[in-house]
Amino acid sequence: MPQFLLVDDDPETIEWLTEFVKGEGFTVATADSLRAARIQLTRAKPDIVLTDLLLPDGQGIELLDEIEAGDSTELVVITGHASVESAVDALRKGAADYLVKPIDVERLRGILQRVPKPEHFREEIGELREELKRLGRFGHIFGSSPAMHRVYDQLSRVAPTSASVLLIGESGTGKEVAAQTIHDLSRRRRQPFLPLNCGAVSPQLIESELFGHEKGSFTGADRQHRGFFERAHRGSLFLDEITEMRPELQVKLLRVLETGTFMRVGTNDPISADVRVIAATNRSPEKAVEDGRLREDLYHRLNVFPITLPPLRERGTDIELLAEQFLAELNREEGTSKRFSPAAIAALYAHNWPGNVRELKNYVQRAYILSDDVIDVELAPETFVKSTPSSILTVRIGSTLEDVNRRLIEATLLECGNVKRKAAEILGISLKTLYNRLAAYNAGKGGEAEELDEEGDEALDEAVAHEEEGESRSGAAAGERSPH
Repeated sequence: MPQFLLVDDDPETIEWLTEFVKGEGFTVATADSLRAARIQLTRAKPDIVLTDLLLPDGQGIELLDEIEAGDSTELVVITGHASVESAVDALRKGAADYLVKPIDVERLRGILQRVPKPEHFREEIGELREELKRLGRFGHIFGSSPAMHRVYDQLSRVAPTSASVLLIGESGTGKEVAAQTIHDLSRRRRQPFLPLNCGAVSPQLIESELFGHEKGSFTGADRQHRGFFERAHRGSLFLDEITEMRPELQVKLLRVLETGTFMRVGTNDPISADVRVIAATNRSPEKAVEDGRLREDLYHRLNVFPITLPPLRERGTDIELLAEQFLAELNREEGTSKRFSPAAIAALYAHNWPGNVRELKNYVQRAYILSDDVIDVELAPETFVKSTPSSILTVRIGSTLEDVNRRLIEATLLECGNVKRKAAEILGISLKTLYNRLAAYNAGKGGEAEELDEEGDEALDEAVAHEEEGESRSGAAAGERSPH
């Protein structure tokens, strides 16, 4: 039977909460101070500690120091209306959730019904970490760069809690996928996950979409409508482009986050909603506050656990990993086996990807449609070829030296417009060595090119001589045209 520790210095609160929690199938221990609670924690490890924020000998949040790392124990604080900011601070410090006095029984029941879970989620997150090592993915997100490992660590820490999350990142960086991953790793995973783009809904309709409306509350309201908060009860609500929401509606959203209640348009009857809000913005939230696009009080309420998603250009070899993944998905769907040429892969690294992962996915789909068996560099958008040459080649740790050499040669050729003599000079090798390497790569050999036979060697000498002659002619022609 799951265990519950109740910490409060009010005898009446202790009495009725004890009866209620026992009725939900828990064994209950009680304490009326921090000292008494610490003694209880040495005797047993409860699944949930529910503590008043203000106790005679300190603050209930101090009990987090008594919960050892790795324990499945979660701490939920109780606070009054006047100290919601303190509750938000408690969430930042590690509390799993908070309740406002007078305690909403349904919300407390929802918290109890999610127990026991944390240990299960920690095991699942551990499995996802192993999957990341094997396949380069974490839940719904693909990527194995150091920047994404930092994101995965944050996601895995915040997902099992009930803390609000603010996702910050450029358009196309995968904020909705990150929000879905948070939901799927939380106790709410069996309940709805509803996304709403605040910038895509008419300002006149967004309040009705969020909170619902009663029949006849405005022209065209011919039936009762349940809004996102009502439909997402006990689940998660993803509010994308939160800075596009009207300021007067932000006030109502803040009230829902603080009280857990809302009212449909056209009625004054409050409705309870246990909803975890995950918000997102492609703007700097601080700048949005400064510009008046985001209320400061709402920003602080949403910013309990901020996560910044890196742009694709800062994710190194994830560019190649994602492109290969998108192509593999298309191959599975269509029963094909198309692939990228080495030059096309090199072109991916040369592009800045202002549209991030979304732009990359769209490119792969277009290139797939236009290609036969191999997606080559000529299928890349014009901006790929015209992009400023880059002096940086990103390689995945663990790559073989032969693979690094191959990619370096192919990238250098791409930068040089496939002029082999120029590429050989940059690489510091002879033109003949470059031809040998390319012949080996084209033949699919994994190591150094084998010694060419006499006939092959003569053919190579002829090709080198031909290129030298072609370049000499080009240089002479250029000299003749020069006025100097």
